[in-house]
Amino acid sequence: MRIDILTLFPQMFDGFLSCSIIGRARERDIVDVRLHDIRAYTHDKHHIVDEYPYGGGAGMVLKPEPIFEAVEAVKEELGLSSVPTVLLSPQGRLLNHEIARQLAHCQHLILICGHYEGIDERVAEHLATDEISIGDYLLSGGEVAAMVVVDCVVRLLPGVLGSETSLVEDSHTYGLLEYPQYTRPAIYRGWSVPSVLLSGNHGEIAQWRRQQSLLRTIKRRPDLIEKAALSDEDKRLLSEAFEIKS
Repeated sequence: MRIDILTLFPQMFDGFLSCSIIGRARERDIVDVRLHDIRAYTHDKHHIVDEYPYGGGAGMVLKPEPIFEAVEAVKEELGLSSVPTVLLSPQGRLLNHEIARQLAHCQHLILICGHYEGIDERVAEHLATDEISIGDYLLSGGEVAAMVVVDCVVRLLPGVLGSETSLVEDSHTYGLLEYPQYTRPAIYRGWSVPSVLLSGNHGEIAQWRRQQSLLRTIKRRPDLIEKAALSDEDKRLLSEAFEIKS
């Protein structure tokens, strides 16, 4: 997979792209991430990328010309007339695991990082094929949002994670939060690991984990449990847990 990121601050990605899962995926040629400085596509001596908004108002707006030319240059290099092009925007659809899975199936992906007051609307209307937000809050620019999207997508690519089981069991993979995790020591400061995890009974461990996943989701993200497709076994585990608590 190749991901091209258009940004005013390519240096912000240095550490992110060289470390941990993303760094290893790049080293193994599973993903190719390329950065493009939007200022490189300006044609004036001062490399101006923003202007005051028409109609007045606070802040500056990114001009359409360098963004269009940057995207067109990437498409020309790839020899493609159409490439999924995502504008990172607070007005976009909210990123979730399913959207990340959809993007992970793309062979090529272009991410546009906004900045300042916003981007000329013609970029959203005539250039971007999608708009994505990572949450209902404001950031200084789209660079952090682009990193979030890259991290979500790349870890879903085959061969990136050391264990495919880790991917399956992660929070949100099946619409639920992940069960609690424990490691050694079995007792720390008087707090014990649940005995079922030390039992060696894999069937009971699997049931406990599923039950804890359901309970944690109900407690912390009830909105997710309302949308989850619960099996009869899930309902039994929940009923059993509530009976024990009562």
